[in-house]
Amino acid sequence: MTTEQADLRGTDFLLLLLLTAGAFIILGYHPAAEDASLYIPQIKKLLNPALYPFGDEFFQSHARLTLFPRLIAASVRTTHLSLDSMLLFWHLLTIFLLLLGCWKLSGLLFRERGARWAGVTLVAAILTIPIAGTALYLMDEYVNPRSFALFAAVFSVADAMKRKYAAVIFWTVLAAIIHPLMWVFGAMLVVLIVWLRGTTCVPHRPAIAAAACFLPLGISFAYPPAAYRQAIQLRHFFFVLRWHWYELLGIVLPVLLLWWLGRIARRNGLANLDVLCRALVIYELVFSAISVAICAPRLLALLRYQPMRSLQLLYLLLFLIVGGLLQQWLLRNRVWRWVALFLPLCAGMYIAQWLTFPASPHIEWPGTVPNNAWLQTFAWVRENTPVDAVFALNPYYMNLPGEDAHGFRAIAERSSLCDAIEDSGTLTMFPELPLAEHWQQQMQAQVGWENFQATDFERLRRDWGVTWIVLDQPAAANRPGAPNLDCPYAKGPLRVCRVP
Repeated sequence: MTTEQADLRGTDFLLLLLLTAGAFIILGYHPAAEDASLYIPQIKKLLNPALYPFGDEFFQSHARLTLFPRLIAASVRTTHLSLDSMLLFWHLLTIFLLLLGCWKLSGLLFRERGARWAGVTLVAAILTIPIAGTALYLMDEYVNPRSFALFAAVFSVADAMKRKYAAVIFWTVLAAIIHPLMWVFGAMLVVLIVWLRGTTCVPHRPAIAAAACFLPLGISFAYPPAAYRQAIQLRHFFFVLRWHWYELLGIVLPVLLLWWLGRIARRNGLANLDVLCRALVIYELVFSAISVAICAPRLLALLRYQPMRSLQLLYLLLFLIVGGLLQQWLLRNRVWRWVALFLPLCAGMYIAQWLTFPASPHIEWPGTVPNNAWLQTFAWVRENTPVDAVFALNPYYMNLPGEDAHGFRAIAERSSLCDAIEDSGTLTMFPELPLAEHWQQQMQAQVGWENFQATDFERLRRDWGVTWIVLDQPAAANRPGAPNLDCPYAKGPLRVCRVP
């Protein structure tokens, strides 16, 4: 029996569970970090509509485009488990499903069973690797809609290889209802695979196929407002022409490597691998061309579609292919060679991920408050301030030392004025909504935060309804108005104060 014909056996299932656990340990877990600060408040508001009476437009704009928050909220209601527990469950499940999809696909690419497992093991080891200049990893340290879209794309590619087009449609629809953008990349790759295999049910030109994939997104060519243009400048990774040279190599080298691996596959009679490599080369050339074209000033509104995020799926499949070929060329089922390759690789990826969140535990387990002044302060806010409180804090707080990019709204469960990090990313996705103007006005109100006095805080209360603030040191200690504030909580460099 060939590898591609083998069903998932009990030992295979256990090995995938072990790889899932290993990948989780390497990846770490930070459920309220980075983009999670946008998704978790959506879920919490579904579970408790009284939360976030102010400023919810900065995360609710995403809610109308994805079933992700509803899925997580429904799982909490159904199981009666805590949200923290369910977020961890879904995170582990998406890692497992991603590795299972890779296991299925690699069995179609390679004849040897060892090659299948080498590819899956390599993917599990490098989930934390950055994707060129896209500000993405292969998988994030928390569950989010991209986690679902990625494993759905891999299953879709595997079923396209087997000509199971009903299953392809199922996975594509699943990805689309969970993530309104990332599903396009898997769909485009499937179109190219079918096209290269000579099926006549798809467009005969890759450019037409790419356009067809983007049509459901509702592309707008309208020139965005000034506030939107200001905010989008903070997202340098949107502009591929502004990438550093080493980030551009992250586009060129994988394409050249895939072209070379495709030639090797043809020489060795690996037909499926040959098709996938050729499809990936065309796939990335198309999206790279689109990325360059939309850098034109009149096309700024199209930058929100971020075509270079196509690299996430390309990198994943490239490492799956490289792992399989390493088994055939180098590892050859020798245990000591596997250990010599994967042990240093896993250790290096673990250390790199640990250094990314140096002030936080590598794994933030549910029900615990990490020994981090920021996270403990946010937890105090959640437990000791009114649900309708409106907070203000340093608009760049997510970049401050020791904060480790954790979201205030997601942990504290309180409304706040917008920030300059994640909220700016929200409005860049929706130029047609008044989000940009709201963001610009609130950011203007917080200009000079480091030197705010009591009168400035009173202005925030008068103009924006701010009732509480989080002050950070050492700037807070030097504010003339700070000593007169009522601050019932202090932790390390932070203080939580009422606004008079």
